[in-house]
Amino acid sequence: MRVIRATAPGGPEVLSPAEVDEPMPGPGEALVAVEAAGVNFIDTYRRSGVYPATFPHVVGTEGAGTVLAVGEGTQDVAPGDRVGWLAVPGSYAERVAAPVSELVPLPDDVPTATAAAVLLQGITAEYLVDATFPVRPGQHVLVHAGAGGVGLLLTQLARSRGAHVVSTVSTDEKEALSRAAGAEAVRYDRLSDLTAELPRIVRDLTDGGVHTVFDGVGRATFDASLACLRPRGGLALFGGSSGQVPPVDPQRLNAAGSVYLTRPTLAHYTADRAELLERAATVLDAVSAGTLHVRIGATHALEDAARAHADLEARRTTGKVLLVP
Repeated sequence: MRVIRATAPGGPEVLSPAEVDEPMPGPGEALVAVEAAGVNFIDTYRRSGVYPATFPHVVGTEGAGTVLAVGEGTQDVAPGDRVGWLAVPGSYAERVAAPVSELVPLPDDVPTATAAAVLLQGITAEYLVDATFPVRPGQHVLVHAGAGGVGLLLTQLARSRGAHVVSTVSTDEKEALSRAAGAEAVRYDRLSDLTAELPRIVRDLTDGGVHTVFDGVGRATFDASLACLRPRGGLALFGGSSGQVPPVDPQRLNAAGSVYLTRPTLAHYTADRAELLERAATVLDAVSAGTLHVRIGATHALEDAARAHADLEARRTTGKVLLVP
């Protein structure tokens, strides 16, 4: 079967197609035909060496498809079932042998590609607004990269909870998408000094600053994010698409108004199968109900994984990027 491997730590150029033997499902596993694999920033972190990984390795952790076979004694899924997942290594492939504990059953009215596009980013957005810093009616929140995959979902979920959302975007298209999702979009590409100018704009729009900043950009936005908070507000730094944030002196949180800073990760908010299924059901039910809209911004063939990574890292994407074997 075909897979995409990262041969060594580096840029998108280290990704290359390879032919490997099809895996056999062991006890507690299912062999799944991958219909779509999600492309996420965490894949680029592992590919580049920012996050520890062995090389060579088959890239990707998210996808959706149809169960082909199950290992001995495996329960809960059967051949023919449609399933999705967000933490199965080696998902840039035609087939994966996945632990059943990581598989999420898909509702009949959610297309397989949509599930591959929404599970990781949707559950990320859900835990951020429901558990990390619960969003309440009347609050003001700031969402960086408002037209990205997580940004569009975060905006919709925060708006559905009664919040006023300000987003940052960089193009006309991204501004239109973010506004359509319900945000008041700010063009950071038109600011000469993001750290100095964005907090002034945000404070004018929110009568003194936001209650929460959801920041998946990292190094480029961190200082501005802190300055946009009102006293006792919270900054959820959930990614680093512009690079990782250098070490922070805790006294900066005091000076910013006794604010809170957390660096959450998805694994800690899907710590067991019950929590994974509960959060996945919340997201998929919203998709089924039509209250959460999923934008698939680009679909590439499996062999074009390097291009997909390059586009994601250069911020040329909107919504979700998928690979289709």
